[in-house]
Amino acid sequence: MKIKAKDNKIYSFRTIIEPEENGGYHGFVPLLHGLHTQGDTLKEIKINLRDAIKCHVEGLLSDSEEIPQEQAKMEVIESFSSNDFAFV
Repeated sequence: MKIKAKDNKIYSFRTIIEPEENGGYHGFVPLLHGLHTQGDTLKEIKINLRDAIKCHVEGLLSDSEEIPQEQAKMEVIESFSSNDFAFV
């Protein structure tokens, strides 16, 4: 049985993809606690993240739990030069 969200609502989730030291990628969704996956290529990690999100949300729907929503956030990447740090 396929479970559907009410009102054909659109859900958006921020995903983070990080390269692994020994190759491949680690991906996770901060809003969906415990949702982590991996892949050997960027294409694979994106597919795996999509599948993991769908599975996680279907589980929430099955358990009649609320699906978390991303709030308006501002993400900033801070840049520093080596001169900004005091070296010992």
